[in-house]
Amino acid sequence: MKSTVEKLSPTRAKVTISVTPEELKPSITHAYGHIAEDINIPGFRKGKVPPPIIDQRVGKSAVLEHAVNEGLDGFYRAAVDEHKLRPLGRPEADIVEWPSDKDFSGDLKLSIEVDVRPEIDLPAYAGLKLVVDTAEVTDEDVTEELDKLRSRFGTLITVDRPAKTGDFVQIDLVASIGDVEVDNATGISYEVGTGDLIDGIDEALDSLSATETTTFNSTLMGGDHEGETAEITVTVLAVKERELPPVDDDFAQIASEFDTVAELTEDLKAQALRSKIFGQGTQARELLIEQLLASVEVPIPAAIIEDEVRRHLEGENRLEDDVHRAEVTESSEKTFRQQILLDTIAEAEKVQVSQDELTQYLIQGAAQYGMDPSEFVQALSGNGQIPSMVAEVARNKALAIALGKAEVVDGNGAVVDLAEFTAIAGDEPEVAADGTTSVDVDIDAVTVDPAAEAAAAAASDDDDAEVTEVAAKPKKKAAAKK
Repeated sequence: MKSTVEKLSPTRAKVTISVTPEELKPSITHAYGHIAEDINIPGFRKGKVPPPIIDQRVGKSAVLEHAVNEGLDGFYRAAVDEHKLRPLGRPEADIVEWPSDKDFSGDLKLSIEVDVRPEIDLPAYAGLKLVVDTAEVTDEDVTEELDKLRSRFGTLITVDRPAKTGDFVQIDLVASIGDVEVDNATGISYEVGTGDLIDGIDEALDSLSATETTTFNSTLMGGDHEGETAEITVTVLAVKERELPPVDDDFAQIASEFDTVAELTEDLKAQALRSKIFGQGTQARELLIEQLLASVEVPIPAAIIEDEVRRHLEGENRLEDDVHRAEVTESSEKTFRQQILLDTIAEAEKVQVSQDELTQYLIQGAAQYGMDPSEFVQALSGNGQIPSMVAEVARNKALAIALGKAEVVDGNGAVVDLAEFTAIAGDEPEVAADGTTSVDVDIDAVTVDPAAEAAAAAASDDDDAEVTEVAAKPKKKAAAKK
């Protein structure tokens, strides 16, 4: 098989493939066998119909088309491997020239266009100086931590006054579109100011007392009328404020393992410091990516961004929201550039993903979704998302390597030790809640070059797939037969 590649743009390539009759022969043989399983010919057992009979009944042209469709993916992947392309998305294939449908002589010639990962000149990150916030714990920080702990042991007391941020209210809700009630809920407990119930609820509840009612308009977030604007009637049944326990030694003994407030306060101060240090690591990572992206041009395929934006907007039923479209487009472009940058670093640093590293990452992901690790892996595998998980582990490792080579200081010029953030995770899998330390991940991709396995491309027939760099089977466009 001969193949050539023409770069149409930094993110688009055209692959031309020529397949000889001898190279196509296995696909022809497979086509005959497959067709023999699908047709019923009197006098022949299913699957045992000889090729000459198949030629008479269905025609050699049908056999040829079947063979080409079956072999197309393998020819494409072989060319991708030969030329070390990094496909991003679904290829578009044209059959330029068919072999003869009389004796299968003549070459099969294919022309395939596909978005590819651009080649970028990786900016230098060794010795790059990053200035992060100084990790200083103030009295206000300690008080905030203490108040968080006190709130866990607080009690709700009914008050006779208007609601305000931080209060808990018991409410009834009725949603109407026109004169028709479309939904309702009674006796809901809600903390004013959290904003996690429905848009506009906090403003409506502000200064509202028990037994009082008001209305406001909002977009319904679920149900049969999801995405529609409804008039919401809210009635306050009760207003309650949280009464915090006094800060004394008794509280320290109830709320912690310490006997005195002084000991508890010192521990909270240490927790606040750890949180500040963790924040330095997060800030350093963000600064590193920001500075690297600012110093390199990362072209992106417009079609892939548009597919991702459309998928996102369709999921939110906001296809006509131009303002939100612009926001999602900007966010998608930024994410895509970051992925390409980290994939390139992973390739430069020869990053590999081990089974233990992938296992640990999947266990952590399962915990975030509250799922059993094995069920989580099965769900990802069923959706073809394991390779994208491999890619994420590789990107995390690449970012840790780059951060470890940078110079990180705080606002006072002191060197910041980010060893915790630059250590390569995965030496020992994290123990799951049930005591297990591994999950069964049936995947070959854990030992391959992750940069070649994942970047970002929508590659599913239903356009609902996550963004992954998995070479999809080429789809045949208009094919002019000889």
